[in-house]
Amino acid sequence: MEIVDPVPWREPEPLEGPIGVPLVDLLDRLLATGVVIGGDLVIAIADVPLVRLSLHALLSSVNERVPAPWADSGPL
Repeated sequence: MEIVDPVPWREPEPLEGPIGVPLVDLLDRLLATGVVIGGDLVIAIADVPLVRLSLHALLSSVNERVPAPWADSGPL
């Protein structure tokens, strides 16, 4: 069995350039693929639920090449 010397620890080098993903690139990627957001809100007093709201949203970009899912001009 071969014994390997540990790698010497070095102090971290200063970071160069931006860290992470720019917000514009993130929004572009999310809208290109589509995002579904959902949530529930319950208003209760003394553990008795009074109001419940279910929220669902679909965020996506509009593309001319993808046909609308309905035959006429839209649901409205």
